Amino acid sequence: MALPPVFTHDACLAHNPGPGHPESPRRLEVLLERLGREPGAEVRQAGPADVESIVRVHPGHYLDFLTATSARGGGMLDADTILNERSWEAALGAAGAALDATRYAVNGGGHAFAAVRPPGHHALRERAMGFCLLGNVVVAAREARTLGKERVLIVDWDVHHGNGTQALVELDPAIRFVSMHEWPAYPGTGLARERGVGNIFNVPMPAGLPRSEYVEALLTAVARATEEWTPDIVLISAGYDSLAGDPLGGFTLEPVDYTTLVRAFRDRFPSVPIVGLLEGGYAPGRVADGVVATLLGLA
Repeated sequence: MALPPVFTHDACLAHNPGPGHPESPRRLEVLLERLGREPGAEVRQAGPADVESIVRVHPGHYLDFLTATSARGGGMLDADTILNERSWEAALGAAGAALDATRYAVNGGGHAFAAVRPPGHHALRERAMGFCLLGNVVVAAREARTLGKERVLIVDWDVHHGNGTQALVELDPAIRFVSMHEWPAYPGTGLARERGVGNIFNVPMPAGLPRSEYVEALLTAVARATEEWTPDIVLISAGYDSLAGDPLGGFTLEPVDYTTLVRAFRDRFPSVPIVGLLEGGYAPGRVADGVVATLLGLA
């Protein structure tokens, strides 16, 4: 069985926040090793993002700051977010893979996945946070809009709230954002009452519930967000720290649950392309299992 293509960039492995940091290159190394053994898997090298695509989301002076910080060898942007000398190159590679996967899907190629790091859903317009430098999924959403997709649905199943994504789209009625996340937990945002211009659908959930309750809650939220509003493309902020046993999360999902979720999205939107983008997940072997399960759902 052929799986949808996985887009990545070699520079994503070069970003290294340092020894002991949970967002380590090993997350992506293990995934790529697994895809190399997976029947039907295809990994494609993406080009780096063009700056014109990124400045739709982040201002030029912020990009200059990231460039300069990397050029001088890196540095600590906050307690969690640390750059080395190749972090800006990695950020361009991650955004580029997100863009190439989106272009592939929009241009009729089918579903796709972007295996990238650093992740993106905590990044604010002018500030990095929570391991994230650029809002990859919003860069992809803006690209889809530029390519003619009038309505974009972003679904975030990372265990942490995508506060950056929400902040970047909450005034844009063409983009709807559904996030199911652990509450209370980092970053402390994502209450159900946060609605943007009616386009934000947050589902804060406690840790430790039965798996089925998380699956049902997310599917219910997606149904609510798309009632009488059918997206032209679905982008998934695919964080696998929502798997049971992740060191930074308290959800109980298993890999097969992502297959179930993706198949439910396909049933609901049968002619709509779906693009997954890797976000969190800090047990590398489990991340690989989760991504493969997602690809099986898209196959």
